[in-house]
Amino acid sequence: MKNKNTIFKSGTILIVSLLFFAKSFAQDANLRTGSWKGVLKLNDSTQLPFNFQVKALSLEIMNGDERIVVDEIKFFSDSVFIKMPVFDSEFRVQMLGDTLMKGSWINYARKTKNVISFKAVWLSHQHFPPNNDFSKIKFLLGSGPQSKWKAVFSPNAKDSTIAVGLFDEVNDQVINGTFLTETGDYRFLEGEKNHQQKTFTLSCFDGSHAFLFTGKVKGDSIVDGHFYSGSHWHEPWVAVRNDKFELRNPDSLTFLKTGFTKIDFSFKNTEGKLVSLKDAKYKNKVVIVQLMGTWCPNCMDETKFLAPFYEKYKAQGLEVIALAFERTDDFAKAVSNVERSKKRFNANYDFLITMKAGKDQASEALPMLNAVMAFPTTIYIDKKGVVRKIYTGFNGPATGDAHTKFVEQTTLFVEKLLKE
Repeated sequence: MKNKNTIFKSGTILIVSLLFFAKSFAQDANLRTGSWKGVLKLNDSTQLPFNFQVKALSLEIMNGDERIVVDEIKFFSDSVFIKMPVFDSEFRVQMLGDTLMKGSWINYARKTKNVISFKAVWLSHQHFPPNNDFSKIKFLLGSGPQSKWKAVFSPNAKDSTIAVGLFDEVNDQVINGTFLTETGDYRFLEGEKNHQQKTFTLSCFDGSHAFLFTGKVKGDSIVDGHFYSGSHWHEPWVAVRNDKFELRNPDSLTFLKTGFTKIDFSFKNTEGKLVSLKDAKYKNKVVIVQLMGTWCPNCMDETKFLAPFYEKYKAQGLEVIALAFERTDDFAKAVSNVERSKKRFNANYDFLITMKAGKDQASEALPMLNAVMAFPTTIYIDKKGVVRKIYTGFNGPATGDAHTKFVEQTTLFVEKLLKE
């Protein structure tokens, strides 16, 4: 047996070695700390830009006010493997010196067109430098902290969709915004504007979706708009300034069929045990049922909200059950995806693996509903097991006032159910 001094010396050497490794981590791999501009090549003529900061042992992706910390990074010689948090995707790149990386982004949640060419360059300054010349602010998209627009996607198609566009001109160069739809929002978008041409771009990369919007402002209209989602989707869009436009009430879109007042299901949890609403754990409890998938950014926004919400109210009789509709037929893989999400958001409520995917199968899993039209869809159940509200989609933090209103209304509603 080693004596204490020997053990102490060995431990000291190990700690010093680890500290040295951490200090030289980025340099050894030629991953230079500081600001980088990444570009995803969606097609031969369209590129999606996004910004990130490289730190000693992690990097931070920036979408408007959002910061996504990425800390699952592996190095092999001049190759770097960057696994995105929560979502089942990764970058595989080669370092070409210390200011350029090239490779691919692979989205494993998709079965086709899931590999997109990627490159990134180190910047000697911020991609969007501050500009205090406020005389040009609001030049393109109108006054107000967030201008509001009625947007129509695929306007000439039978299946066109309507959205609310919210835009905020941060300074002379930068524009932030998002789109609200009846199935969720497009999260934090950031981009640039061209005053001479009256055009703008907005983009977002979060590890699951790669969104790019372009448009041209013409008076109180946006014309010649184009929307790209990764390399698999492209559609036109237009918009008209309308500060009073509202979407349909999200409480009215999904509902129980005639003759039903309750829902029922039975799926395995991450340990393989069947769980049902009829279990004693949920008796005389207010229950929130979350229809979600770890591939869904809006679902992750909702999980981030529900995790602390559950901790706050569980002692008063609240339970939350997430029904995970993963894009895999491998139970172990689905469990792995869910466990990563639970850990990331510190979500301590029950997650069940449905082994189903898509809105059609979600509707089949809950046949008492008229239809499941979005992920997430959230069902609020009172202490008697009666469904009191079904909410379609989620207004995330990128939606500003809409998110604040959702949090306030949900809190008041759940507190009311708990007091009944």
